[in-house]
Amino acid sequence: QVTLVESGGGLVQPGGSLRLSCAASGFTFSYYAMAWYRQAPGKQRELVARISSGGIRDYTDSVRGRFTISRDNAKNTVYLQMNSLKPEDTAVYYCNAVRLSYVYWGQGTQVTVSS
Repeated sequence: QVTLVESGGGLVQPGGSLRLSCAASGFTFSYYAMAWYRQAPGKQRELVARISSGGIRDYTDSVRGRFTISRDNAKNTVYLQMNSLKPEDTAVYYCNAVRLSYVYWGQGTQVTVSS
């Protein structure tokens, strides 16, 4: 059974930091590209950052320089370090795994940036 379990969300003040984690099981993690998406209320889900099976990273423009995606294949875990958080980063953050036609999603973790 495939599972992706996100953790690390919460309430943080503007300018603060959070580190999201996504623990994967049920598939060969190292073979998959991993990504973080987010969905704010009333908006479409958008790609935030992704990392290929070979470690190549890509970011959406609004988070580049503030967020860092990384993966630990030994722990089957992908991370999203989020610094200099802004109110517009408020959303539910989802973990995603992709390889060929196989696509898996986590249940999401809420991130709220507010003073």
